[in-house]
Amino acid sequence: MARITIKAHPRAARSEVAGKVGAAWKLRLAAPPAEGKANQECVRFLAELAGVPRSRVRVVSGAAARTKIVEVEGVAQEELEARLARGSG
Repeated sequence: MARITIKAHPRAARSEVAGKVGAAWKLRLAAPPAEGKANQECVRFLAELAGVPRSRVRVVSGAAARTKIVEVEGVAQEELEARLARGSG
């Protein structure tokens, strides 16, 4: 299981990895922050990036904040970090 810190930036034109800010990965999310839509897009995007079903990705902390801690089951920490790094190219 991998656990990462996300700095979410909702209302982007498209969802993408925008690099790293300190220890957190910056994600631009193509969803508004209202009604949990940005969290849903964060889960969908990370599941697609990690190659796992959405049910294996969950926001464990910061659901109402820009900075979130997300767990991804079924992928190693190093592999997820590598995929995020490739996505920020």
